[in-house]
Amino acid sequence: MRALHIITGLGVGGAEQQLRLLLRHLPVECDVVTLTNPGPVAAGLRADGVRVADLAMTGNRDLAALPRLVRLIRRGRYDLVHTHLYRACLYGRLAARLAGVRAVVATEHSLGDSQMEGRPLNSGVRALYLAGERLGRSTVAVSPTVAARLARWGVPEPRIAVVPNGIDLEPFRFDQARRARVRAQLGIPEGAFVIGGIGRLAPGKRFDIVIEALAQLPPDCRLLLVGGGAEESALRRTAAAAGVSDRVVFTGEVPGLPDGSPGPDLPALASAMDVLAAPSPEESFGLAVVEALAAGLPVRYASCPAVEDLPPEAAPGAVRVRGGADAYAAALAQVRAAGPSPRAVPEAARHYCITRSAARLMDVYAAALTRTVPSPRHPHGGSPS
Repeated sequence: MRALHIITGLGVGGAEQQLRLLLRHLPVECDVVTLTNPGPVAAGLRADGVRVADLAMTGNRDLAALPRLVRLIRRGRYDLVHTHLYRACLYGRLAARLAGVRAVVATEHSLGDSQMEGRPLNSGVRALYLAGERLGRSTVAVSPTVAARLARWGVPEPRIAVVPNGIDLEPFRFDQARRARVRAQLGIPEGAFVIGGIGRLAPGKRFDIVIEALAQLPPDCRLLLVGGGAEESALRRTAAAAGVSDRVVFTGEVPGLPDGSPGPDLPALASAMDVLAAPSPEESFGLAVVEALAAGLPVRYASCPAVEDLPPEAAPGAVRVRGGADAYAAALAQVRAAGPSPRAVPEAARHYCITRSAARLMDVYAAALTRTVPSPRHPHGGSPS
């Protein structure tokens, strides 16, 4: 089987890094095309041996890109096209159909209750989404929560399949030597209590709440923010106003897995943390939370379908926090007061192993190629096994 993955961009983000990890485990010959912004993940994919093409779109309404994409699909003679993220789903589904490919699968990575990929949801966005959805065979939801949202939107349930995001467990395993090394590299005292935040520095992630909470915590507490984005300057101003600039470390964008580039990667940074704070009020999955659990970290989160879709005993260290900075300060102070705990990996992290997700996606591909639809009754939700 030959498959083409079409994605809006390949900057460092959850969907983009998830695609790279997934392609390492799919027993399929895959190429990738990005509509714009090839970014660091494109370089990582090429290092993995994946062919990556850039369509070089100049904007959302660059309709000249559509015939270029149709020609690219025809030249590749692909059996299946798989699209990721809103703009790529719109252009990719249409181009695939125009190119004669009928097996079209799309993954919905970022559908929230009120926004999608940071854009507010309105009737126009919803109508355009549903019109494009009809051009495909199957829509993959990254959690049962997203599947329910799609069904409420009007996507027929037989067309929805749940394939959760997956992680590679081994790189996230806690390593004391790596913890000490990363802390030394970042100038974090060995005995500091380190609160981690992982994700795009965007308003919706609400990292300002954690910065304000930090100001209420003892001086030995530090905040390690892993990720890049347009909100960094605003967050630095928030830290300055709160008087904690010297206690907040911004790493910028980092690779999700070791790739030979200089500086610490995400698993190494997770080893340097003592707790993860995830204050985003609306998530479609909560990949950062699952990665933190794989590193054996306690987690304090506001929204995480990946945890909420499983029984509570699957992730006993993940606790939901309701409220703003005061609530987070209290929750983090409790973790600090409890002292270090064994960095054990809970069942929830094992439940989201990437090999399981890849196997489930292959079932979706097989169904799309045989003109049947995958059953929505086999998600990775429910009781972990």
